[in-house]
Amino acid sequence: MYEGPVQDLIDELGRLPGVGPKSAQRIAFHLLAAEPADIARLQDALQKVKEGVQFCDICGNVSEQATCRICRDARRDAQKVCVVEEPKDVLAIERTREFKGRYHVLGGALDPLSGIGPDQLRIRQLLGRIGEHDVTEVILATDPNTEGEATATYLIRLLRDFPGLAVTRLASGLPMGGDLEFADELTLTRALSGRRAV
Repeated sequence: MYEGPVQDLIDELGRLPGVGPKSAQRIAFHLLAAEPADIARLQDALQKVKEGVQFCDICGNVSEQATCRICRDARRDAQKVCVVEEPKDVLAIERTREFKGRYHVLGGALDPLSGIGPDQLRIRQLLGRIGEHDVTEVILATDPNTEGEATATYLIRLLRDFPGLAVTRLASGLPMGGDLEFADELTLTRALSGRRAV
């Protein structure tokens, strides 16, 4: 335990995902030793993220404008929509360079124990997109864990009502209990190319 602001900084850093108490302490002491210009750049970057980043009106991905670069790209296939949980998952799939369609970011996964139900996710917006546009395939790319599987199963039941819509799920190759963002490009490429109808 340290005094005042140092302990406050360690506590705040420890609240970040993936940062444990020891890492928080190391980062805090690194920041204490950093040059004022380095700290100013970090503060500026944090401020810009909070003030300048918004979520795309169409897909829910992070963007500097009302619509993200993927939704603005006319070369992307608007008939294929890949449904992911978080914006970081868009980047994971984009790294494979296999998917040429559009995305829909749910903003999480169903988790009743944490109070996250269908109304807390962007499911209504997904159904609206499919109903208004000529979408022919929805690829469910939720994480292969309990919450991701529950979300995919829920979406499958909802999407069966759309005539002519193919609903596919990422194929095997992604480990159960893992997160999409940590999968390598080859695993994701195989999962995308081997997706199956559900």
